[in-house]
Amino acid sequence: MSPSKPPATAPAAFLGLGGNQGDRAALLAEALRRLDRVPGIRVTAVSSAYATAPVGPQDQPEFLNAVAAVRTTLAPGDLLAACLRIEAELGRVRAGRWGPRTIDIDVLLYGEGAWTEPGLVIPHPRLTERAFVLQPLAELAPELCLAGQPIAAWAAAAGTRGVRRLAIPRLWPLQS
Repeated sequence: MSPSKPPATAPAAFLGLGGNQGDRAALLAEALRRLDRVPGIRVTAVSSAYATAPVGPQDQPEFLNAVAAVRTTLAPGDLLAACLRIEAELGRVRAGRWGPRTIDIDVLLYGEGAWTEPGLVIPHPRLTERAFVLQPLAELAPELCLAGQPIAAWAAAAGTRGVRRLAIPRLWPLQS
């Protein structure tokens, strides 16, 4: 392991990735590659890809979403800064809330803690309401508890309406 990569004992974090512009699968895969190249971040697992209906304005293409598990030595705010930098590098333009985008990378969970900083709330404030995040997160960490309930239970309650798991090649090679 490279000295810039965090050890297996570093805090685990979960990132939600999605986009609905351009070659969605290629952009998600490139975002994952770039995340894994950041000193202090190691991508350890990635869910299947899910096609999802847009939240908010419906007059836009469907999204491709996934969740990545990472180990990181970065503080939560620095992890978010790395995510935002990668979004910008991949052409993300913030033209309006819930609008079309090439890539979106959200910090969903960080360790077992809760954080509130300017521009960052962990756990993600709408995590338990969004099937497009809960379904892939439940694939990776079904027993992980949030607000006293396993992610699998949150995912079951959110349902799968507007969310479908795709049979496309994995976005990231599984690592040992």
